[in-house]
Amino acid sequence: MDTSDALINKNDKEKEKRGGNRIMQVIGILLCVVLIPMLVINLTLIIKSFSYPEQVPDFFGYKPFIVLSGSMEPVFYSGDLALARETPPENLSEGDIIAFREGNSVITHRIMTITSEEGERRYITKGDNNNVEDQIIVTDEKIEGVYLFSIDGLGNTAMFMQTPVGMIVFIALPLILFILYDIVRRRHYEKRERERTKELEEELAKMQQKLNEKDLNSIKKGQKP
Repeated sequence: MDTSDALINKNDKEKEKRGGNRIMQVIGILLCVVLIPMLVINLTLIIKSFSYPEQVPDFFGYKPFIVLSGSMEPVFYSGDLALARETPPENLSEGDIIAFREGNSVITHRIMTITSEEGERRYITKGDNNNVEDQIIVTDEKIEGVYLFSIDGLGNTAMFMQTPVGMIVFIALPLILFILYDIVRRRHYEKRERERTKELEEELAKMQQKLNEKDLNSIKKGQKP
Protein backbone atom coordinates (compact mmCIF):
# COMPACT_ATOMS: atom_id res chain seq x y z
CA MET A 1 0.00 0.00 0.00
CA ASP A 2 1.50 3.37 -1.03
CA THR A 3 1.30 6.66 0.89
CA SER A 4 -1.73 7.98 -1.05
CA ASP A 5 -3.75 4.83 -0.28
CA ALA A 6 -2.84 5.09 3.40
CA LEU A 7 -3.96 8.72 3.50
CA ILE A 8 -7.27 7.87 1.80
CA ASN A 9 -7.96 5.08 4.31
CA LYS A 10 -7.08 7.39 7.20
CA ASN A 11 -9.42 10.09 5.89
CA ASP A 12 -12.21 7.54 5.45
CA LYS A 13 -11.78 6.39 9.04
CA GLU A 14 -11.84 9.96 10.30
CA LYS A 15 -15.04 10.64 8.35
CA GLU A 16 -16.66 7.52 9.85
CA LYS A 17 -15.67 8.66 13.34
CA ARG A 18 -17.06 12.14 12.77
CA GLY A 19 -20.28 10.61 11.43
CA GLY A 20 -20.57 8.40 14.51
CA ASN A 21 -19.95 11.38 16.78
CA ARG A 22 -22.68 13.39 15.05
CA ILE A 23 -25.15 10.52 15.45
CA MET A 24 -24.38 10.32 19.19
CA GLN A 25 -24.80 14.07 19.52
CA VAL A 26 -28.16 14.00 17.74
CA ILE A 27 -29.38 11.11 19.92
CA GLY A 28 -28.24 12.97 23.03
CA ILE A 29 -30.02 16.17 22.00
CA LEU A 30 -33.24 14.29 21.20
CA LEU A 31 -33.16 12.50 24.54
CA CYS A 32 -32.60 15.77 26.38
CA VAL A 33 -35.32 17.60 24.46
CA VAL A 34 -37.92 14.85 24.91
CA LEU A 35 -37.10 13.02 28.13
CA ILE A 36 -35.94 15.77 30.48
CA PRO A 37 -39.02 18.04 30.06
CA MET A 38 -41.32 15.01 30.29
CA LEU A 39 -39.58 13.86 33.46
CA VAL A 40 -39.66 17.32 35.06
CA ILE A 41 -43.34 17.88 34.23
CA ASN A 42 -44.37 14.42 35.45
CA LEU A 43 -42.47 14.74 38.71
CA THR A 44 -43.83 18.25 39.33
CA LEU A 45 -47.43 17.17 38.79
CA ILE A 46 -47.06 14.04 40.90
CA ILE A 47 -45.34 15.84 43.78
CA LYS A 48 -47.96 18.61 43.77
CA SER A 49 -50.82 16.12 43.64
CA PHE A 50 -49.49 14.38 46.76
CA SER A 51 -48.49 17.59 48.56
CA TYR A 52 -51.76 19.42 47.86
CA PRO A 53 -54.40 16.71 47.29
CA GLU A 54 -57.24 19.25 47.53
CA GLN A 55 -55.84 21.27 44.59
CA VAL A 56 -55.46 20.53 40.90
CA PRO A 57 -51.71 20.18 40.20
CA ASP A 58 -50.25 22.64 37.72
CA PHE A 59 -46.99 23.32 35.92
CA PHE A 60 -46.30 27.07 35.87
CA GLY A 61 -50.03 27.79 35.81
CA TYR A 62 -50.87 25.21 33.12
CA LYS A 63 -53.19 22.40 34.15
CA PRO A 64 -53.91 19.19 32.23
CA PHE A 65 -57.32 17.56 32.54
CA ILE A 66 -58.48 14.16 31.35
CA VAL A 67 -61.75 14.35 29.41
CA LEU A 68 -64.12 11.67 30.72
CA SER A 69 -67.33 12.51 28.86
CA GLY A 70 -68.54 13.68 25.47
CA SER A 71 -70.34 16.79 26.76
CA MET A 72 -68.07 19.13 24.79
CA GLU A 73 -68.01 17.29 21.48
CA PRO A 74 -66.89 18.17 18.85
CA VAL A 75 -64.43 20.55 20.61
CA PHE A 76 -62.85 17.59 22.38
CA TYR A 77 -63.80 13.99 23.06
CA SER A 78 -63.70 11.48 25.87
CA GLY A 79 -60.14 10.20 26.28
CA ASP A 80 -58.56 13.47 25.14
CA LEU A 81 -56.29 15.60 27.29
CA ALA A 82 -57.44 19.20 27.72
CA LEU A 83 -55.01 21.91 28.78
CA ALA A 84 -56.15 24.96 30.74
CA ARG A 85 -54.24 28.00 31.94
CA GLU A 86 -54.85 29.95 35.12
CA THR A 87 -56.27 33.37 34.32
CA PRO A 88 -57.79 36.25 36.32
CA PRO A 89 -61.60 35.92 36.44
CA GLU A 90 -62.05 39.47 35.14
CA ASN A 91 -60.42 38.36 31.86
CA LEU A 92 -63.14 35.77 31.24
CA SER A 93 -66.04 36.48 28.93
CA GLU A 94 -69.10 34.74 27.56
CA GLY A 95 -68.15 32.06 25.05
CA ASP A 96 -64.92 31.11 26.83
CA ILE A 97 -64.45 27.48 27.80
CA ILE A 98 -63.40 27.14 31.43
CA ALA A 99 -62.37 24.34 33.75
CA PHE A 100 -64.05 24.50 37.16
CA ARG A 101 -64.28 22.33 40.23
CA GLU A 102 -67.48 20.66 41.32
CA GLY A 103 -66.89 18.48 44.36
CA ASN A 104 -64.00 16.14 43.58
CA SER A 105 -64.40 16.56 39.83
CA VAL A 106 -63.30 19.15 37.30
CA ILE A 107 -65.73 20.11 34.53
CA THR A 108 -64.70 21.86 31.33
CA HIS A 109 -67.68 23.65 29.80
CA ARG A 110 -68.46 26.88 27.94
CA ILE A 111 -69.57 30.10 29.65
CA MET A 112 -73.06 31.00 28.43
CA THR A 113 -73.81 33.94 30.72
CA ILE A 114 -71.93 35.93 33.37
CA THR A 115 -74.03 37.48 36.13
CA SER A 116 -73.29 39.34 39.33
CA GLU A 117 -75.06 38.78 42.63
CA GLU A 118 -74.13 40.79 45.71
CA GLY A 119 -70.85 41.76 44.06
CA GLU A 120 -69.95 38.16 43.28
CA ARG A 121 -69.50 37.00 39.69
CA ARG A 122 -71.42 33.91 38.75
CA TYR A 123 -71.11 31.86 35.58
CA ILE A 124 -73.81 29.89 33.81
CA THR A 125 -72.12 27.12 31.83
CA LYS A 126 -73.14 24.45 29.35
CA GLY A 127 -71.52 21.61 27.46
CA ASP A 128 -71.66 22.17 23.70
CA ASN A 129 -73.10 18.68 23.26
CA ASN A 130 -75.65 19.04 26.08
CA ASN A 131 -79.24 20.15 25.60
CA VAL A 132 -79.55 22.12 28.84
CA GLU A 133 -77.34 24.45 30.86
CA ASP A 134 -75.49 23.15 33.92
CA GLN A 135 -77.46 23.28 37.16
CA ILE A 136 -74.32 24.40 38.98
CA ILE A 137 -73.42 27.76 40.48
CA VAL A 138 -69.89 28.50 39.27
CA THR A 139 -68.02 31.24 41.12
CA ASP A 140 -64.52 32.68 40.74
CA GLU A 141 -62.96 30.46 43.41
CA LYS A 142 -64.13 27.32 41.61
CA ILE A 143 -62.45 28.21 38.33
CA GLU A 144 -59.20 26.38 37.58
CA GLY A 145 -58.42 28.06 34.28
CA VAL A 146 -59.44 28.87 30.73
CA TYR A 147 -59.30 26.13 28.10
CA LEU A 148 -56.43 26.40 25.60
CA PHE A 149 -56.43 23.24 23.48
CA SER A 150 -56.73 19.47 23.64
CA ILE A 151 -54.64 16.54 22.44
CA ASP A 152 -56.51 13.61 20.94
CA GLY A 153 -56.33 10.41 22.98
CA LEU A 154 -53.64 11.63 25.37
CA GLY A 155 -56.06 11.53 28.28
CA ASN A 156 -56.07 7.73 28.14
CA THR A 157 -52.28 7.80 28.33
CA ALA A 158 -52.46 10.20 31.30
CA MET A 159 -54.84 7.81 33.08
CA PHE A 160 -52.37 5.00 32.51
CA MET A 161 -49.62 7.21 33.97
CA GLN A 162 -51.52 7.35 37.26
CA THR A 163 -51.24 3.58 37.70
CA PRO A 164 -48.12 2.01 39.32
CA VAL A 165 -47.06 0.52 35.98
CA GLY A 166 -47.61 3.85 34.27
CA MET A 167 -45.46 5.67 36.80
CA ILE A 168 -42.66 3.19 36.16
CA VAL A 169 -42.98 3.62 32.39
CA PHE A 170 -43.17 7.41 32.33
CA ILE A 171 -40.84 8.26 35.21
CA ALA A 172 -38.38 5.38 35.62
CA LEU A 173 -38.09 4.68 31.89
CA PRO A 174 -36.87 8.18 30.93
CA LEU A 175 -34.27 7.97 33.72
CA ILE A 176 -33.14 4.52 32.57
CA LEU A 177 -32.91 5.67 28.94
CA PHE A 178 -30.91 8.71 29.93
CA ILE A 179 -28.53 6.61 32.06
CA LEU A 180 -28.11 4.09 29.22
CA TYR A 181 -27.38 6.91 26.79
CA ASP A 182 -24.76 8.31 29.16
CA ILE A 183 -23.11 4.88 29.48
CA VAL A 184 -23.04 4.42 25.69
CA ARG A 185 -21.73 7.96 25.21
CA ARG A 186 -18.93 7.41 27.73
CA ARG A 187 -17.94 4.09 26.17
CA HIS A 188 -17.95 5.68 22.72
CA TYR A 189 -15.75 8.51 23.99
CA GLU A 190 -13.34 6.10 25.72
CA LYS A 191 -13.11 3.96 22.57
CA ARG A 192 -12.38 7.04 20.49
CA GLU A 193 -9.68 8.14 22.93
CA ARG A 194 -8.09 4.67 22.86
CA GLU A 195 -8.03 4.76 19.06
CA ARG A 196 -6.45 8.21 19.12
CA THR A 197 -3.82 7.05 21.58
CA LYS A 198 -3.09 4.00 19.45
CA GLU A 199 -2.74 6.16 16.32
CA LEU A 200 -0.39 8.56 18.13
CA GLU A 201 1.70 5.66 19.39
CA GLU A 202 1.91 4.24 15.85
CA GLU A 203 2.93 7.64 14.48
CA LEU A 204 5.57 8.00 17.18
CA ALA A 205 6.85 4.49 16.47
CA LYS A 206 7.15 5.28 12.75
CA MET A 207 8.95 8.54 13.52
CA GLN A 208 11.29 6.73 15.90
CA GLN A 209 11.96 4.07 13.28
CA LYS A 210 12.79 6.71 10.67
CA LEU A 211 15.14 8.45 13.10
CA ASN A 212 16.84 5.16 13.91
CA GLU A 213 17.25 4.37 10.20
CA LYS A 214 18.64 7.85 9.61
CA ASP A 215 21.11 7.47 12.47
CA LEU A 216 22.13 4.04 11.21
CA ASN A 217 22.74 5.39 7.71
CA SER A 218 24.85 8.20 9.14
CA ILE A 219 26.93 5.73 11.12
CA LYS A 220 27.46 3.55 8.03
CA LYS A 221 28.55 6.55 5.98
CA GLY A 222 30.98 7.56 8.72
CA GLN A 223 32.55 4.09 8.79
CA LYS A 224 33.39 4.05 5.02
CA PRO A 225 37.19 4.41 4.25
